[in-house]
Amino acid sequence: QVQVVESGGGLVQPGGSLRLSCAVSGVIFSRNAMGWYRQRPGKQRELVASITRDGSTYYADSLKDRFTISRENAKNTVYLQMNSVKPEDTAVYYCAAGAGIILSSTRDPAAYQHWGQGTQVTVSS
Repeated sequence: QVQVVESGGGLVQPGGSLRLSCAVSGVIFSRNAMGWYRQRPGKQRELVASITRDGSTYYADSLKDRFTISRENAKNTVYLQMNSVKPEDTAVYYCAAGAGIILSSTRDPAAYQHWGQGTQVTVSS
């Protein structure tokens, strides 16, 4: 049974930082590409960042200067470090895992086999 569990969301003030974590079990984590997506109120789900099994990363253009994705294979965990957050970063953040995905395909949500339930991030003063 595959489990993808996000944590670390919450309320943060504008300009602050937050680190999201995503723990994966039931798959060989090191063989999976991982993606962070978000869904803002009234918007479609969008890719925030992705990381392949070999550590290559992709970021949404508007976020690459503030967000950092990383993975720790020994802990079966992927992280999303969010800095200088803005109210428009308010969203439900989802983690996704997919085996055999190359970097160019990590932007396609259909490429991922397993998704978490999401964690709410609210940026507000």
